[in-house]
Amino acid sequence: MTDAVVVGSGPNGLAAALTLARAGLRVEVFEAHQRIGGGLRTEALFDSEVLHDICAAVHPMAPASPFMRSLDLEAHGVPLLHSPAAYGHPLQGRPAALAWRDLDATCAGLGRDGQRWRRLMLPLMERSADVVDLMLSTQRTPPNPKALALLATRLPAQALRVGGGLRTEAARALLSGVAAHGIGRLPSPASAAVALLLGHLAHTTGWPVPQGGSQAVAAVMARQIERLGGRIHTGVRVDDLRDLPTRGLTLLDVSPRELARIAPLPQGYLRALSRYRYGPGAAKADFLVDGAIPWADPRLAQAATIHLGGAHGTAPQLARAETATARGLEVRHPYIIVVDPAAADPARAVRGRRPVWAYAHVPHGDPRDPLPMIREALERHAPGFTDTVVAERGVTAAELGAYNPNYVGGDIASGAMTLWQTLARPVPRWNPYQTPLPGTWLCSSATPPGPSVHGMCGYYAARAALATWPEADGSAVRR
Repeated sequence: MTDAVVVGSGPNGLAAALTLARAGLRVEVFEAHQRIGGGLRTEALFDSEVLHDICAAVHPMAPASPFMRSLDLEAHGVPLLHSPAAYGHPLQGRPAALAWRDLDATCAGLGRDGQRWRRLMLPLMERSADVVDLMLSTQRTPPNPKALALLATRLPAQALRVGGGLRTEAARALLSGVAAHGIGRLPSPASAAVALLLGHLAHTTGWPVPQGGSQAVAAVMARQIERLGGRIHTGVRVDDLRDLPTRGLTLLDVSPRELARIAPLPQGYLRALSRYRYGPGAAKADFLVDGAIPWADPRLAQAATIHLGGAHGTAPQLARAETATARGLEVRHPYIIVVDPAAADPARAVRGRRPVWAYAHVPHGDPRDPLPMIREALERHAPGFTDTVVAERGVTAAELGAYNPNYVGGDIASGAMTLWQTLARPVPRWNPYQTPLPGTWLCSSATPPGPSVHGMCGYYAARAALATWPEADGSAVRR
């Protein structure tokens, strides 16, 4: 008999499977797609030598997350590579704002807001490990009091005011662009927490890209699972948990909607799951570009991640666009994240051709082709960009949800990032990973600590499951 089955091979499913395998369980992973990885897939879309990341491309949590650090990616031939600037934010008709990995360089570029940026970020940087542990916790254990106090003194300003008390347009836009990674109303408590977490990591462990693309991270996890005796099956769609092999534990890297579809759950739990809310969608564009992106401010070429927001890039425009999108309204100038992986990993550009990746935040399930609005935004800040495009494709929010059932309506956060749903994902329970079905656990981003490629949802779900395993001794499991 198989000890454990994991359904879904996204980063959390692989993290759960590897945690169980490390503890000595016989593990099998079932993936509906022909390739493992979920949000970590990388493919040659237009040119057999140029690789595009299909979902996640930049990984701020990879060097910060305790689980991801345990992979020792560099020792497995997958170094995390950094561009000189973690991220940038162009402003129409003005110099761009850049968050350099070096805090001093960032502050020097923010003029009279330089010291305010330092006062905001430096204490977080000095206690970064504690801050990350708090933000990536199960949210059910007593928090580190110093980290909690540190965040408590900063969150209100970020949650209540666009730009969080910064004065210059450059600094306000720079911080708001990070906050918008929260995919929802701006400002808000959830977006404030995201801004403080990702903002300070830009100056510590950075916002790296894995050498060769995100698929390399999934491949490292898969090799470790298989080395420990685990088996991975691709092209196998699970429509009913009763069709799986006999096993002791079942861990599901699926959305609450998919959980309700495939599991014979009791009516009370189904009603609770039905109250789970999904957030705005993401609509994606992939470009094969000949040469560098012709940014109006050439310094932006030194950042792998660029945030575009509103007609001119200002913080108030960005906040209005995000709030309207969260309400289900179409906006002409949405928030867009652009990624140029070759800025950190030059080998991703082959014969001068490079992959360029972009997401626009759009209403949930939006059927619009994102290419026109993303091209327009890029042309506004990089005149002549369209002339460099060799090939392109657009993926609507609705199509993204069809491609990956965890992204319901294109919601790549696997659930609206409201304050309530940050604390009570997917339903209000002391153990959010355990379902009412014996031996069955949810391990997707719909559980704490939520979205991003950190693997902690899978890790925590696996540890919770192991605590119930008859042979567990608290730290490992013997065969």
